[in-house]
Amino acid sequence: MNLNRLRPLWLLAGGLLLPACAPQYSSDEVVDQASVYEMPPAAPDQAETPPPVVNTESYARLPENRFEDVRQAPLSTFAIDVDPASYSNVRRFLTQNHQLPPPEAVRLEELINYFHYDYPQPQRPEAPATLNAEVARCPWNPAHRLVLVGVQGREVAKAALPPANLVFLIDVSGSMSDENKLPLLKASLRELVRELRPQDYVSMVVYAGAAGLVLPPTSGSRPAEILAALDNLEAGGSTAGGEGLRLAYQVARQQARPGTTTRIVLATDGDFNVGESSDEAMEQLVTQERQSGVFLSVLGFGQGNLQDSKMEVLADKGNGNYAYIDNLNEGRRVLVQQFGGTLFTLAKDVKVQVEFNPAQVQHYRLLGYENRLLAAEAFNDDTKDAGEMGAGQQVTALYEIVPTNARPAVDPLKYQTTAPGYTPAPSSAELLTVKLRYQEPQGSPSRLISLPVSGTDSGIEQASDNLRFAAAVAQFGMLLRQSSYRGTASYEAALRLAESGQNRDADGSRREFAELVRRAAELGATAQREPTADGQRY
Repeated sequence: MNLNRLRPLWLLAGGLLLPACAPQYSSDEVVDQASVYEMPPAAPDQAETPPPVVNTESYARLPENRFEDVRQAPLSTFAIDVDPASYSNVRRFLTQNHQLPPPEAVRLEELINYFHYDYPQPQRPEAPATLNAEVARCPWNPAHRLVLVGVQGREVAKAALPPANLVFLIDVSGSMSDENKLPLLKASLRELVRELRPQDYVSMVVYAGAAGLVLPPTSGSRPAEILAALDNLEAGGSTAGGEGLRLAYQVARQQARPGTTTRIVLATDGDFNVGESSDEAMEQLVTQERQSGVFLSVLGFGQGNLQDSKMEVLADKGNGNYAYIDNLNEGRRVLVQQFGGTLFTLAKDVKVQVEFNPAQVQHYRLLGYENRLLAAEAFNDDTKDAGEMGAGQQVTALYEIVPTNARPAVDPLKYQTTAPGYTPAPSSAELLTVKLRYQEPQGSPSRLISLPVSGTDSGIEQASDNLRFAAAVAQFGMLLRQSSYRGTASYEAALRLAESGQNRDADGSRREFAELVRRAAELGATAQREPTADGQRY
């Protein structure tokens, strides 16, 4: 679900795959709760100051994936359900708060998938996506290998995009009054209104103590009415998120038409403090409603009470995306440049499974995706819910693997065999096989795309821009997350890799990333010199 982030709403442009020395693979070539982060309090003023604002931002504490023994766990399976929220939230900490983010706010897969990569488009008309892979030496542990797995959804022309039935559910409670909340939301939605077509319809539901419909379904051919309703929004009152959610679903169902994409877009700081009896009840409502074809996406705003984990769960339950808007450029990126991908579903319940060859691989580790992991048997289970692939969308994953000729992570056992009953398959030069399973949007028996991948001893310098830049982002994320597996990773090494792969940077996001790496390095050095009073640096 992230994913191709650089297209206008109706424009889905392709890219050229840059040549590289390291081997790259594509399926078109193959037949067939939460912890609470408390910001450091500001230094007290000599003058009388108001009571301090309590910071209640919350993030799910997810232990990072460990290395798995291929002889005991040869299969790695995950859903392609990726949101971009973590990257823009990390950017907010570095550029607006001038501090390193809390480690639990850093989700590696969301950092990696914030960026666009150059993967080929499907050549076969029946294929909704291509499956791609590449291998090189791991930059933070050269004895290991780094494997990139990339999925590219088919791009769809403007004329083929279905009409949109959008219901914006807007939090106008008192906590949304800050400039980086409701005012930023209104400015971002104005960008979207300019791109609406006559066949698109927009409704607005607000909630704050009570919920109400402030804009009935209105055609994109009447932008003045939509903008007038938007301009009249003001923040005030407590938050009754559950009541507003039920009204939004009612409006969405009433306006739903055959052949139309119906989606609720919830915009909030996540402070649901009144209304629905529990988070579980709200999640159950979202899960039930998605069966009717009404999906839910979530936009997060502001700081101080950002309920990151709650908003991510709601989007996941609603078959939607979760994005964090930290500035107007990000609002434009999410609501205009990327929004087309959410209006056309190429495939549903999309899952990836990687099988590792024990003759070539000892251990492997999936970077990120900790809350997207699936049991191996779920891959072939068509009743198991997974992510949706939208038009032109991409998903990128990285694996760090330990080859059989590298030093083992654990010494052989003395009193028993390491893996009783293990029988290797006939010798093969293949390192692994990547499989993608998906269903048609309207539902069908799942279909399979597979891609065998061979190993290489090529250095990261010979890899494509795709792998070099993804490796740079991974190093950055592991350092921010204080990963136990970061090896020799450093901000300087991440910066070198990032700047070696800026050949295609149409929107400047890669140049911005390099600046974030420099900023994190400076903040990290300062934190080492000046720990806080209780010894905690974050």
